[in-house]
Amino acid sequence: MENYAVTWFGHGTLRLQTRDGKKLFIDPWLAGNPAVPDNLRGDTQCDAILITHGHFDHVGETTSIIDETDCQIVAIFELGSYLSWQGVPESSIIQMNKGGTVEVAGCRATMTHALHTAGVLEDRSIVYTGDAAGYIVEVPGGKQIYFAGDTDIMSEMELYGQLHDLDLAVLPIGDHFTMDPKRAALACRLLGVKKVLPLHYGTFPVLVGTPAKLKEELDKLGLSDVEVLEMKPGDTHTV
Repeated sequence: MENYAVTWFGHGTLRLQTRDGKKLFIDPWLAGNPAVPDNLRGDTQCDAILITHGHFDHVGETTSIIDETDCQIVAIFELGSYLSWQGVPESSIIQMNKGGTVEVAGCRATMTHALHTAGVLEDRSIVYTGDAAGYIVEVPGGKQIYFAGDTDIMSEMELYGQLHDLDLAVLPIGDHFTMDPKRAALACRLLGVKKVLPLHYGTFPVLVGTPAKLKEELDKLGLSDVEVLEMKPGDTHTV
């Protein structure tokens, strides 16, 4: 591994491993995630967790992972406060907000905007957990990966492409709760990326987007040179 490796666990859950051996989970939903392969369901090893927003399928097993590993958790301010109220040690939580950058597990993580909602269901009430977000992570060696989180296409993506030399964009394509392949293809053009990893599709019947449809939409935009990393849950992309 020269720079980094990304393993897709299914749905919106990934783990990034740097060339220094550090592991960062993004939205670790494992136990209840029907897409996670059995051999990965109990694999919680990590040095840090980046949470994009407060929905159950993204916060996932964060509170139990912190009991098993000595890791740090990065989250938007309100979600970080909520996690501390759930018993996560404050010393393990890095609270931040959009536009900020923190050092974690040997990487630089910049929090980005996302067009989505966020909240936790408790006793038939919704607890606000701050805005939804994404991250641009710079790994040792300088490669930068954009983890968009759950989002629609947005004009800010063009600015992210100008501000960062992105090696890979990780984008949702499922439709219904996030953008669809057509909008994700246009997002690739705004970001200026040459590689895209699609996710957040196929987990449930309502998530109808597919990598094949993303490729088709990229071709329509004259972006046939953009590589679509069509992975199965459990697969790893290494750079």
